Amino acid sequence: MKPTLLLPALLACGLFVQAQTAKNVVVPNENLITENIPDIPKTLATEVKKYTESRGASLVDVHPATGEIIIGTRFGTTSQLHQVKQPLGTRTQITFADEPVGGAQFEPTKGEYLVYSKDIGGNEFGQLFKLDLKTLQSTLLTDGGRSQNGGVTWRNDGKGFYFMSTKRNGGDREVYFMDPNNPNAKLVLERKGGGWGINDISEDNQTLIISEYVSANESHLWLLDIASGQISELTDRKKSKGVVQSSASFSHDPNQIWYVTDRDFEFKRLASYNLKTKKTTYHSTDIPWNVEGYRLSEDKKTLAFSTNEAGLDKLYLMDASTKTYKAAANLPVGLIGGLRFTKDGKHLFFTQSTAKTSSDVYRLTVATGSIERWTQSELGEMQESDISLPKAIEWKSFDGLKISGFYYPAAAKFSGKRPVVINIHGGPEGQSQASFLGASNYYTNEMGVAIIAPNVRGSSGFGKSYLAKDNGYLREDSVKDIGALLDWIAQQPELDKDRIMIMGGSYGGYMTLATAFHYADRIRCSVDIVGISHFGTFLKNTEEYRRDLRRVEYGDERDPKMAAFFEKIAPLNNIDKIKKPLFIVQGTNDPRVPVTEATQMRDKLKANGNVVWYLEAKDEGHGFRKKPNADYQRLATIRFMQEYLLK
Repeated sequence: MKPTLLLPALLACGLFVQAQTAKNVVVPNENLITENIPDIPKTLATEVKKYTESRGASLVDVHPATGEIIIGTRFGTTSQLHQVKQPLGTRTQITFADEPVGGAQFEPTKGEYLVYSKDIGGNEFGQLFKLDLKTLQSTLLTDGGRSQNGGVTWRNDGKGFYFMSTKRNGGDREVYFMDPNNPNAKLVLERKGGGWGINDISEDNQTLIISEYVSANESHLWLLDIASGQISELTDRKKSKGVVQSSASFSHDPNQIWYVTDRDFEFKRLASYNLKTKKTTYHSTDIPWNVEGYRLSEDKKTLAFSTNEAGLDKLYLMDASTKTYKAAANLPVGLIGGLRFTKDGKHLFFTQSTAKTSSDVYRLTVATGSIERWTQSELGEMQESDISLPKAIEWKSFDGLKISGFYYPAAAKFSGKRPVVINIHGGPEGQSQASFLGASNYYTNEMGVAIIAPNVRGSSGFGKSYLAKDNGYLREDSVKDIGALLDWIAQQPELDKDRIMIMGGSYGGYMTLATAFHYADRIRCSVDIVGISHFGTFLKNTEEYRRDLRRVEYGDERDPKMAAFFEKIAPLNNIDKIKKPLFIVQGTNDPRVPVTEATQMRDKLKANGNVVWYLEAKDEGHGFRKKPNADYQRLATIRFMQEYLLK
């Protein structure tokens, strides 16, 4: 063959090989930035798909006239709003955005339209939209810029709503009013700080209950006279340091409000407060667990509340006049949220999930206690036998403190000591509960990997003392709780102490990085998802509306002593101690843990010669919410585990 003919032939052959290779591997979409992640075979994606097609449904709101509901669920790539008119009825999609659509509320008198929230690319600058339910046309109500808008609280007559926004300066969360038919936001109350919110509006539309969140250990309540703009203390701020007072509602008695507080108690109790006598009465003292939330019926005669009891939720119904209550019967053990009464108060809708099922919506009839299922979400091809069920476990930490968590064992078909993934929750005030693993059942059922979800000190749900045990200079005590868990794993005959991977997101990402350098010789690898690599740089770069709130928890980087402590404990400054492979996952638009926390860690690891994989999504924020991105993240994580955990 002539040389002039040989070159085109070789080029054609090369292009053919490239095309064949592309057909056999998963190609990251245009929004994903990848570094050092090897080819992912499409055969793996096919195997995993059995576990990735499940979905859940969560209650959003109940129609004020018809009793039909709006739910959030995903049929495409993102969660959208859907209408359900009867039990197990058709889920009719009513929003079709590229971005996930969050909370929504019906106009409260006729329910002819909704007001919902949506951000762009996970930036959490949620904007409010009006959705006409006849035309399905959405109209932007807020400024569309870099402001957070939410906490919609309607006037009882439907003539507009109050909401919280950071629009004035980006840092202070303040009260505004808007008529959605004439959407010009009017500033009602200026306040300093990002922790303010609206709890309730009085029946005469004259007064708002305003909450002031200081930290997970402290919050206060205020009354706002709307006409005058005057705000007055509802709870005594000077006498309430270190006390939670939140979730307040007006009761049927004009001199009484309901709220949740941990005053004089280790856990948050349901309480009522008399505005005249200034006396608080506690109503759930017999339940030594947190009241997580409650909802009053519109006539304020019935109150439903849920408790978090050792990582499982229970639902109770209370007669608001007599204050007597009883647990709802015939409910499977699981997690409960999204409580909403119908307008007539005869029915209570709620969302529930179990360790065997994703979330779905149910309706309880108050008079009889009967429960009716309204949605039934699919688990894809997963069977009940594919699902790992959690077991509660406990271990003692370095100082004798009892730590607990949930252990999801590998499928029984696997023999020998099993590798372990320790998956650490964020917050740090979060909590790992006995939840459905979803797609992570692939790890337990197909890879033979056990999963442990610990609740280290600082987790919520175990009392206010436990919640505060990692604050400020106590930060690394929570990392030692993971060290104690490594000791516990070594004592379990079915678990392999020499094959352990640490994984966590947000604050759990910090815990992952800290464990990677404190216990480098006891783990195989780590996966850091939107994690903090240096508290000093994190606090300087997190969005302004969050900064002071996070300083209360972590410490103030402007204080020289605390700044020095941050320098000492920063994973970024302990790169030389990280010996095992690390996979970093980040959203470009993350307003909480900025992308710089990930890139500075990646760059320093690379400069030090460490093995580091990197995945960044340009259209995501604090975690991946879009299915194509989440699917690729999962596949890359499995490849990472195959390479560094299982071998």
